[in-house]
Amino acid sequence: MSLYLGIDAGGTKTYGLLADSQGRLLGKGSAGNGNHQNGYEDARSNLNQAISQAFAQAGAGIEDVAHTCFGLAGADREADFRLLHPLVHSLGFTERYTIVCDTMIGLRAGSQHPYGVSVICGTGVNCAGLNRAGTAYQCGGFSYLFGDFGGGGGLCTEVFRTVIRAWDGREDETLLTPMLLEMLGYGSVQAMFDDYLDRELTVPVDATRLLFRAADKGDAAALRILAKQGDELALSVKAVIQKLGMSGDTFDVVLAGSLLTRGDKGWISGPIAKMAAHAAPLASLVKLDTEPVIGAVWAAIEADGQPVSAEMYTRMCEYREFNDIAIADTKERN
Repeated sequence: MSLYLGIDAGGTKTYGLLADSQGRLLGKGSAGNGNHQNGYEDARSNLNQAISQAFAQAGAGIEDVAHTCFGLAGADREADFRLLHPLVHSLGFTERYTIVCDTMIGLRAGSQHPYGVSVICGTGVNCAGLNRAGTAYQCGGFSYLFGDFGGGGGLCTEVFRTVIRAWDGREDETLLTPMLLEMLGYGSVQAMFDDYLDRELTVPVDATRLLFRAADKGDAAALRILAKQGDELALSVKAVIQKLGMSGDTFDVVLAGSLLTRGDKGWISGPIAKMAAHAAPLASLVKLDTEPVIGAVWAAIEADGQPVSAEMYTRMCEYREFNDIAIADTKERN
């Protein structure tokens, strides 16, 4: 029986999932960083670990795999693929595999269509799409210098700056001030200012969650920052739709990443929805609520020319967390 392997590799974790042609999950594995931009050998080792665990649990080997889809963070440019293909080859995969940006497997996991647009707002931001013709386009994902705004890695700085600017008189008072001081353990903004300046400290990403707490209380500064994040992501969605000629198509805009799927109450997604309705009236917003690695499995099955049935889609969408993914019993699959 043909098997299909899906990989989801990001900057902090790597997941591997092995399934058969009926969508029964036979093996899974996990490890740490899988982004080659954060360490090539580290990523290679973690990919190998996650894949080996999945094979061991399934009692299978690479020779049993009809196709593998590697959804890799950092698979953005041709320069990246020139590094990633040799990495994949070193793991034993020399044929019957595809490499895509992890944004694309999030898209596939969040939609019943094999095409559409995915927008990520987690630690970083990214937006990518795939049209009916199979043409892909990515907008963003390269840092503030190259046009991006926000994500947890950027919004935490916005929180800190806003507190400083409220303290020195450039902005109005904000609820972010007492929240940030409590979180970082300072008695005053002056003490925080001096310590961060003198020691060249970095604001923790966790400070971003204060925006949602303050927004819930109607804080103007927090609402303004979240609205800007939404506006910036909306521009990325619009750009992808226009570049791919999808304005008249019916498809899903999949919202992914923790800031969009967990903390947001419309502050970020609202502007995206408004822009999508204008740029592609037949599009629908969908919040990703299953593991992206599921999308990698589906992409592997489809790359082998096999359909993903509605039954398979429904069954595998039940898994919201990787640890909850149930593996089929050995007797059941033999």
